[in-house]
Amino acid sequence: MSSTPQKPVGLIDYGMGNLGSVLNALGRLHVPARIVATPDALADCSALILPGVGAFGDCMKNLAAHGFVAPLRDWVLAGRPLLGICLGLQVLCEGSQETPGVPGLGLLSVVCRRFVPAPPLKVPLIGWNPITFPGGAAPAHPLFDGIPPATHFYFVHSYYLPSPDAAPALASCAAALSLHTVPYTAAIAFRHTAAVQFHPEKSQAAGLRLLKNFLSWSTAPQ
Repeated sequence: MSSTPQKPVGLIDYGMGNLGSVLNALGRLHVPARIVATPDALADCSALILPGVGAFGDCMKNLAAHGFVAPLRDWVLAGRPLLGICLGLQVLCEGSQETPGVPGLGLLSVVCRRFVPAPPLKVPLIGWNPITFPGGAAPAHPLFDGIPPATHFYFVHSYYLPSPDAAPALASCAAALSLHTVPYTAAIAFRHTAAVQFHPEKSQAAGLRLLKNFLSWSTAPQ
């Protein structure tokens, strides 16, 4: 009896994103993956990854131009697995101070803010930064299973999601925090959706562990 082939993880290609590095990371985990350039191809995917680099407004413009805005929103609202990376986290929000007046996907009731430089800390944040977990020393969410507090991940960003203390709407979904001039939310998770401000594909062993955790968590019954 032949088994049903596993559907691949889809990497959303909308003209902005570090697709090659993410594909390589999934390859190291022996996870079948494909680049998805049209909404019609989403049905053939088991989960989606939304990477992103660049400006918030350009990202939303490109997502709209490729026809992904409504399908991505519907995908998340239907409880299907999605991982946002860097700008792929920020566009889940209502908007960003980077491009006032440009709406995001509106799945998180918060607006991204810009870091204010506080010497010697510079903006943008580029490099390794440690994470912590809300409410205690141990991770409360399976996205971070096997990843201890103070683990460093690789960040590149000038805008951020506020901490749950500053944005109560994030209290139920903040999965990790970090600090750069101010405390901020470094990862969120709800239903089968997760998103991280850092780049797991550039974060060595910890990043690979997070990707593996996402795929295990997102396919588990909830």
